[in-house]
Amino acid sequence: MKIINESFIIRTVRPEEYAKLGEILVEVYSNLEGFFTIDKQPAYYEMLKNVGDLTQKPTIELFGAFSLENELLGGVVFIGDMQYYGSGGIATKEKNSCGFRLLGISDVARGLGLGKALTLKCIVRTKELKADQLIIHTTNAMKPAWKMYEDIGFKRSDDLDFIHGDLEIFGFRYTL
Repeated sequence: MKIINESFIIRTVRPEEYAKLGEILVEVYSNLEGFFTIDKQPAYYEMLKNVGDLTQKPTIELFGAFSLENELLGGVVFIGDMQYYGSGGIATKEKNSCGFRLLGISDVARGLGLGKALTLKCIVRTKELKADQLIIHTTNAMKPAWKMYEDIGFKRSDDLDFIHGDLEIFGFRYTL
């Protein structure tokens, strides 16, 4: 199902678009103040660059935000079964739960509501799968997005928090 707005479209990212999404994610995450750098976490940035490889695992889907001219402006990794979430902490043990990771919007498209639209797409997909909740993780470097998540209905869940190296990771849940 596509979500169409007067200025953008949310749909599944096609394999030929994976590399572009990877470029966007590397750009976004490498420019986050207070986030780990490429030289400190090269494997993480390699994973971002090759984000399409994640779809080889069951239940993982990539959703993208596209301009009306079909230009990819950002995307997110949706995980339909938390055992494939691929993050630290206890989140991978959550049952009947979905998650999303690696939400990123190109600088040229910030402020258009694409992050919110992609988040809502993940909620819709979670409902389609009849899961009980949607889980996300974020960091202090991504704090501007916290208000958006909370306004949508996500609640902080400190039981999902963990530390990766010297980076604090904070968990949120959206209960259906």
